[in-house]
Amino acid sequence: MAASILIADDDAVARRLVENMVQKCGYETVVVDSGDAAIATLTAPDAPAIDAVILDLVMPGLDGMGVLAKIREAGLSIPVIVQTAHGGIDNVISAMRAGAADFVVKPVGVERLQVSLRNALNTSALKGELQRIRHSREGRLTFSDIITRAEAMTPVMRAAQKAANSAIPVLIEGESGVGKEMFARAIHGSGERKAKPFVAVNCGAIPDNLVESILFGHEKGAFTGATERHMGKFVEAHGGTLFLDEVSELPLTAQVKLLRALQEGAVEAVGGRKPVKVDVRIISATNRKLLERVKQGHFREDLFYRLHVLPLTIPSLRARREDIPHLLRHFLARFAAEENRQITGISGEAVAHLAQLDWPGNIRQLENAVYRAVVMSDGDQLDIGDFPLLASQPHPVTDIPTAPLMLEPPAMPSVVSGNEIPIAPLPAVGTLAMLTATGDVRALEDMENEIIRFAISHYRGQMSEVARRLKIGRSTLYRKLDEAGVPGHGGKSGEETH
Repeated sequence: MAASILIADDDAVARRLVENMVQKCGYETVVVDSGDAAIATLTAPDAPAIDAVILDLVMPGLDGMGVLAKIREAGLSIPVIVQTAHGGIDNVISAMRAGAADFVVKPVGVERLQVSLRNALNTSALKGELQRIRHSREGRLTFSDIITRAEAMTPVMRAAQKAANSAIPVLIEGESGVGKEMFARAIHGSGERKAKPFVAVNCGAIPDNLVESILFGHEKGAFTGATERHMGKFVEAHGGTLFLDEVSELPLTAQVKLLRALQEGAVEAVGGRKPVKVDVRIISATNRKLLERVKQGHFREDLFYRLHVLPLTIPSLRARREDIPHLLRHFLARFAAEENRQITGISGEAVAHLAQLDWPGNIRQLENAVYRAVVMSDGDQLDIGDFPLLASQPHPVTDIPTAPLMLEPPAMPSVVSGNEIPIAPLPAVGTLAMLTATGDVRALEDMENEIIRFAISHYRGQMSEVARRLKIGRSTLYRKLDEAGVPGHGGKSGEETH
């Protein structure tokens, strides 16, 4: 899924001109004709994800300066590029003071707009990464810090947000590297306990003979080497949240004591004489199927039901490929800043290829791949050759992919041609089979779906261009994708543009 740009202009001709330029730069567009409509789009409960705004300063009703003020009041951190026919220095100063990221004078050229959008998106990604790191360190991480646009994540996010408002035990399941701890921190940071400690324990990394001591504490002299008193993670997390990562790896002896601590709300230190009351919210996580561990006799069934009150399963990265371009942009911004590298983006070919890989290590593997590429790259733009461990991997995707986010838009401000690398493997020849394997004529609907799939691959997921070339409206295109049951195509109803 490409970055989505909101265009607000009361002039229909100028609005259409900017929309065409933005789409030719490889981005999706959302178009409104007034400042009030722009604010309504940005603040609606079911608002589409907007990555940047191109805003006309002079509009009837709520003008551009008014929109900037309301964006600031709403606490939105979306970069805004303002444009006006009046390019006086006073307008520039006023707009920048009001929070605009850049300023262009009408009629803006496509090259100038392209550079402005690229810089605004890269700067926004860097700010987002820095804020995410700061929030994580301060225990203030929230769901707005989680980078996702995938439909597969919507029910998980909704359930996690509801869980944040209570003390219900949460069990987060998912493959290694999908971001289970980030979800746990977001639940903590969005609830009433956010001002209290968030204590994380990797149960799989603790030696069996030290589990009880680390979780529940020990008294001085309780065992050989216990030279001083240790209060334990439960007491340390009192009033806040205790995150038990890889809880499935706890030894059975520790499971018994953990169950008792959860039942009684108290822990007894090793060598202690009386239990200590604790108020702790438990969030646990595992990369295994915990119920299978119960059936195998490796995990207590009664403890399982204590932890498995609200289960959340985070999809793997290959199940939400539309998140990959956005993650790439954020990781690139962070590592380029950390390594002091002037890298402006990632080529469309590289994004297309990376978006189709399986990523068995999920987000962690993607993050490390970008880190290595930033360190080892010799150019000012990452290309597929900067990912040598991944470049030789085959393309496993056969369904319709989403449009890649080109962090470095094409140098030529023209419609993407079929000669460029597509976002999915194209057939060897552009022919359409008319017969089935049994010799019958194929259904018209099947052939139509195949044509649409080919067009989306051919035009690299630029849905406006696909609709124009097929001579159908965008809403008709999205409707046909919905009817075909294609997941994750990023469709949304739009205006008919015949």
